Amino acid sequence: MYAYIDGKLVFKCPAYVIIDAGGVGYHINISLHTFSLLGNDERCKLFTWLHVKEDGHTLYGFADEGERRLFLHLISISGIGPNTGRMMLSSITPDEIQIAIINGNVPLIQRIKGIGPKSAQRIILELQDKLRKEGPGSSLTMAPANKTVKDEALSALVMLGFARNAAEKVIEQEINKNGGTLTVEQLIKLALKSL
Repeated sequence: MYAYIDGKLVFKCPAYVIIDAGGVGYHINISLHTFSLLGNDERCKLFTWLHVKEDGHTLYGFADEGERRLFLHLISISGIGPNTGRMMLSSITPDEIQIAIINGNVPLIQRIKGIGPKSAQRIILELQDKLRKEGPGSSLTMAPANKTVKDEALSALVMLGFARNAAEKVIEQEINKNGGTLTVEQLIKLALKSL
């Protein structure tokens, strides 16, 4: 429902922040990773995810899109709720989590409070292929604002579930065929026909 909230940082602690955006104060739960990246700027922008349940609505905030994407991957696993996902992102960095999952490092994931051996194995089993397909570092870095047509098309195809390597090859072929004069939409449509 909320992609991000951008406003004045009114209050900050390791567990949550309050951001005033348009006269409304949003209470947003954050990880220690996000807390460490916030700094002391008066203005702040957090990428958010809204958890809706019977007894309340809870906002979770992330310093960048990559951390939010990793959080959503984590909570998609049975038995891992938003608070456990936030605990994971607070215990070790998103980089370390992604590398541990891709490499099947059960002991590292098991070190996180609340994650036992079965949960650690389930996380690796369910996310290893997804994170490998996205490519190393894809959940971790935020794309630059001035992305090229090729970058935007590749990003869209990966989000649609195509393997990064296959999508990259097809995009290269289409760009070479058409002399690089395609819009993002045209490039995606042509690539979808070949994938």
